[in-house]
Amino acid sequence: MDSNGDNYDISTRFESNNNCDRIKELKAFDETKIGVRGLVDAGIKKIPRIFISPPTDDDDIKKILDSSVESTKEFCIPVIDLGGIKEGDDRHCKIIIDQVISACENFGFFQVVNHGVPKNIMDGMIEKVRMFHEQPNEVRSAFYKRNLASKSSYVSNFDLFKAPTANWRDTYYCSMAPTPPKPEDIPTILRDTIKEYSDYMGKLGLKLFELISEGLGLKRNHLKDMECAKGWALLCHYYPECPQPELTIGISKHSDADFLTILLQDNHVSSLQILHKNQWVDVPPVDGAFIVNVGDLLQVSISFYNNDIVSNDRLKSVEHRALTNLKNPQVSVACFFDGSYLEKPTREYGPIKELLTEIDRPKYRETTSYEYVTHSYEIGLKGKSTLTMFKI
Repeated sequence: MDSNGDNYDISTRFESNNNCDRIKELKAFDETKIGVRGLVDAGIKKIPRIFISPPTDDDDIKKILDSSVESTKEFCIPVIDLGGIKEGDDRHCKIIIDQVISACENFGFFQVVNHGVPKNIMDGMIEKVRMFHEQPNEVRSAFYKRNLASKSSYVSNFDLFKAPTANWRDTYYCSMAPTPPKPEDIPTILRDTIKEYSDYMGKLGLKLFELISEGLGLKRNHLKDMECAKGWALLCHYYPECPQPELTIGISKHSDADFLTILLQDNHVSSLQILHKNQWVDVPPVDGAFIVNVGDLLQVSISFYNNDIVSNDRLKSVEHRALTNLKNPQVSVACFFDGSYLEKPTREYGPIKELLTEIDRPKYRETTSYEYVTHSYEIGLKGKSTLTMFKI
């Protein structure tokens, strides 16, 4: 059933459009307002061509799918236990700080356990996100909108009309801080859970910014005072099962256009891979853990040229992606600490002055979080970091 309540055969609608141009096919898909989940529910056996990723010499999806088991054996991102942080125990706290900053510098990704978020809250969030995306088409479509200024929206591929290829993914987006949406604007099935979960994300995000600040030799509240922890949004991703996973991808390779991301993965199915030393490697889920990664804006803040020769991006905003699979839908919830770009902040970010010496000079021009994230959204996921656009 389409957004107007008329019956139609989705498979026929897309299969018959082989000779139409790409824009018409994208519009046809978008106007259904039912996302990728709607295609799967309609029983399609072949994915529409707008989702087919063109093969490249260095990034073949089929090869990665075949080799992902081996890559997991060779590499594993650090798992850091935050439970040892206690008032007065400076020695143990220093060990954790060193682990966090080392992970940020060497991997750009790490996992945290004993983080203070109850397991039932994590499991409840995953379950409610799954339930939202698996509601009947007409229920989901009521929230479907392609409006980046909206605080609460459901959409398939925010960059549908900009990216080279559509991804096999639907997303419910909710900007939670500093000003959340009105309760009635949040889907009923998510309303209470997302508020409680967001409160925990705010506390955990602040703790991580404090640890990173101290690891950089700054005062504990330095990144907080820079308003890195001021605004955050939740992106509730759903990757439906795919009849041809070798032809498409859940989310194209990209780095995050924010300061820090806290990701909750479904413990039963993992699709996340990161680019480490020019090789795609799996990030297997750890029960009860969150995945944390450095965003572009934090890399910009902790970067500079030294002696006009050595390029130093001290903290790494690493490219990553999500695969699809044949049998099982996948759910993840990403908390983006982005400086609340929807509020159009005017504060500019560049290399932190306290970390520079007389021989250092900036590597990136200063930018507001609003400018950076808006630019990132405008160009879409095209396989390259937005950082390159802001280099001096």
